[in-house]
Amino acid sequence: MLITLNGERFEIDHPLSVTELLTRLEIDPRRVAIEHNLAILKRQTFPEVVVKEGDTIEIVNFVGGG
Repeated sequence: MLITLNGERFEIDHPLSVTELLTRLEIDPRRVAIEHNLAILKRQTFPEVVVKEGDTIEIVNFVGGG
């Protein structure tokens, strides 16, 4: 199954929750914002939102600094 992840084609084996996708990518869900098909997701919905064929995901990392 192909999705678009941060503007690039990315293959997944089967539909995944956003939480499962972040785990696969080794990304801490507390440090990112996620856009799924042009909608910004609330963190508490990550486990229930399913990413499937043709979906578009944008992951933005929070970076501290000063």
